[in-house]
Amino acid sequence: MKKLFLLLTLLALPRAAFAAVGCDLNDPDRDVARLFPGSTGYKTRYLSVKTSGGQPLLERVEKRLGDKFKGLYETIDVPYTLYDIYKGKEIVGYIHGVNQKGEYGGIQVFLALDKAGVIRAFYIQKLTSRAAKGLRAKEFGAQFEGLALRDFEPYDPVLAKLPPAAGASAIKAPAKAGKDFGSVLRAVKKNLILLDEFVFSKKEK
Repeated sequence: MKKLFLLLTLLALPRAAFAAVGCDLNDPDRDVARLFPGSTGYKTRYLSVKTSGGQPLLERVEKRLGDKFKGLYETIDVPYTLYDIYKGKEIVGYIHGVNQKGEYGGIQVFLALDKAGVIRAFYIQKLTSRAAKGLRAKEFGAQFEGLALRDFEPYDPVLAKLPPAAGASAIKAPAKAGKDFGSVLRAVKKNLILLDEFVFSKKEK
């Protein structure tokens, strides 16, 4: 009887309760120290497209991404966790992650950026893929270091293509990565656009 009651309760919950799939670091203390050696602390902010600009912001992000948001990972109310990294009283960078649908399951892609929005570290926390070992390899992640939003802006996530002149075009896919390589690039571009909307564009105003 209790199981039936629980099932009915879950079914009665609004669909939005199941739609918001966030992306947090599993161990922030450890990961911040690893991604930002020398940092002295961090603060956590919880943001969403809904609370940061609503439908107009969603449409702007989709236009910049070159693709529509879709699925449980990309609803307007998905919570995004932003880590402001400090050295003393000064913010020295940010860590931000996004969920992305891959070929076999979800992919959690985190970026550590400096104050100028340049990638200093790339980190896949969760991944189900035949090429998991290659996509998590240091050699693969190192290819993203030093790149920024401008390098990924030409990426077409629908066609999974980058023009040869794009800064990110030199990134080589691991063996057997297949569609998951394109999913990772889409996640990185989405991550950088959201950070630009949440953080960097506001600095300029």
